[in-house]
Amino acid sequence: MLQQEISPLTGIIAEDLVVIDFGEHEGKSVLEVNDTNPEFYDYLLEKKNDGKCTIRRAKNKTFYLYVTNTLM
Repeated sequence: MLQQEISPLTGIIAEDLVVIDFGEHEGKSVLEVNDTNPEFYDYLLEKKNDGKCTIRRAKNKTFYLYVTNTLM
């Protein structure tokens, strides 16, 4: 039985399948950003831990990562 890796940012969804949908990294996968810009990846982790990071699946079955700026 193969054990599935769990990402600290995307959970059970592989990081190469989740696309960032905002800012200067728009269109890049989370895996690509993790490799090329670890500081931004850390920022995303921080936002996830604050409850401000979401992943949505579009009609084309692509997963998109968003950071929300809502105030509670």
